[in-house]
Amino acid sequence: MKAETVKKYKPYPEVDLPGRTWPEKTIVKAPAWCSVDLRDGNQALVQPMNLEQKLELFRLLKDIGFKEIEVGFPSASQVEFDFARTLIEDDLIPDDVTIQVLTPAREHLIKKTFEAVKGAKNVVMHLYNSTSTLQRRAVFQMSREEITALGVEGATVIRDETAKYSETCFRYEYSPESFTGTELDFALHICEAVMEVWKPTPDNPVIINLPSTVEMATPNVYADQIEWFCNNLKNRNSALISLHAHNDRGCAVAATELALMAGGERVEGTLFGNGERTGNVDIVTLALNMFTQGIDPKLDLHDIQRLITVSEQVTDIPVHVRHPYAGELVYTAFSGSHQDAINKGMKLFEQDGKGQWEVPYLPIDPADVGRTYESIIRINSQSGKGGVAYIMDREFGLKMPKAMHPEFGAIIQAVTDKAGRELQAGEIWETFENKYLKRNTPYGLSSFNVVKRHIENDKQGSVAEIEAVVEVGGEKKSIAAPGNGPLDAFCAALKQDIIGNFSLSRYHEHALSKSSSSKAVTYIQVKMDNGVKKWGVGIDTDIIVASIKAVLSALNRAVS
Repeated sequence: MKAETVKKYKPYPEVDLPGRTWPEKTIVKAPAWCSVDLRDGNQALVQPMNLEQKLELFRLLKDIGFKEIEVGFPSASQVEFDFARTLIEDDLIPDDVTIQVLTPAREHLIKKTFEAVKGAKNVVMHLYNSTSTLQRRAVFQMSREEITALGVEGATVIRDETAKYSETCFRYEYSPESFTGTELDFALHICEAVMEVWKPTPDNPVIINLPSTVEMATPNVYADQIEWFCNNLKNRNSALISLHAHNDRGCAVAATELALMAGGERVEGTLFGNGERTGNVDIVTLALNMFTQGIDPKLDLHDIQRLITVSEQVTDIPVHVRHPYAGELVYTAFSGSHQDAINKGMKLFEQDGKGQWEVPYLPIDPADVGRTYESIIRINSQSGKGGVAYIMDREFGLKMPKAMHPEFGAIIQAVTDKAGRELQAGEIWETFENKYLKRNTPYGLSSFNVVKRHIENDKQGSVAEIEAVVEVGGEKKSIAAPGNGPLDAFCAALKQDIIGNFSLSRYHEHALSKSSSSKAVTYIQVKMDNGVKKWGVGIDTDIIVASIKAVLSALNRAVS
């Protein structure tokens, strides 16, 4: 940055808070949650939601488990007003859900807001007016006293209007808008002045919402402000301290977490952080952060794909592929070392059966949010042998021996380097099939028969004699030889009549499924006289035939 531009800015002032206690605390329970997607998130959209989209989002928020939902700004537009009326008149609000409506501190707008919620069972009437130092000077040209009078007047109108709607249980909320841009002593003064009008009690507390309307400092400063406010507020036990963080510095989640340690008891935010400018605090991230620490977030996020789908449909804003917990790629590893660690960690978790989630690079079990394991490891040019083996195991049931991983990993890496992109699982299988299962030149199996097998005595063991027809360069050639088993006999015949000397250096086999009709897969590594080692693979319903196919696969790869 240019030196002269840096001089335009100054550091945020420190909060005088000796003996601060929040750094020694931890989050031990979920806060009260209030979704503001339908208001704060909606007013940030290029194309605000229509009535049908609002209803769809409301149903989602209700199903997730939000007990407080800010449904809009009824005095701002007819759509906002009509939405509130639809919810009430169509009886769409469960008895245990409280709707919240926002109103500025102006009498006619407050009265319009009350009209919008007539007949509702439970309502939070949310009053706000701007208190920040800058806005008092640049926007309103009003003194502290005038701003306070505006807030008190709004609180008085709300108190008086409440008496006209006896069928509704009202709770009051006040926000000194731009709390983080307001002198702390003035924010305290105006909140206490509003509380004096509303006369809250411990049994009927007022919600004091302290917004970081513009994130102006590091997260610890917001925590200091919240602790200072809680320490100095009169009648503290009659106030529920609510947090409403924006993300201008990219720290809204961290700021909210620290502010909860500092005394915050309630959080207003949006799914996936939608909101004006850089957005509101992301409730999905915040709640699942708690979940990974063993804290019940009191929100049901088990089907995160539904959240993504509805959110993208109603907002027309895609969830970023790197979004914590929800992004398309957050349960995916491309790096070879990461893939290997995840693969081993997953196997250990399954083997231990202790139920305690500990897998490298994955702070949460993808299954807990409705995601699948199949997408955890994906293959591109950065991928390693462990990741490729994981895909072959999870997608196709092929548990390749560890010694084979480097060979096939190198094959796949060459393919990705050439393609210059990620490979899909089907493409990996196709490569495996072409390199191992369909390698039938120069040697191909036409027929194979065990002529005789018997056991003469315990010391000698089994004896087999085979006859086979092998295609060599397009010509069929009959071979026969004895051995201590069919595979040994077949290899002896090959050495005697076709190839010359070679040895089997490794052998592995397993069933592809547990059914009675399952196929067997055999992995065999051959070593040629010249030192070349290659793996071959055979699959067949007969384990002997699978082994024969694997030998020919390896030999074809070794001589080509």
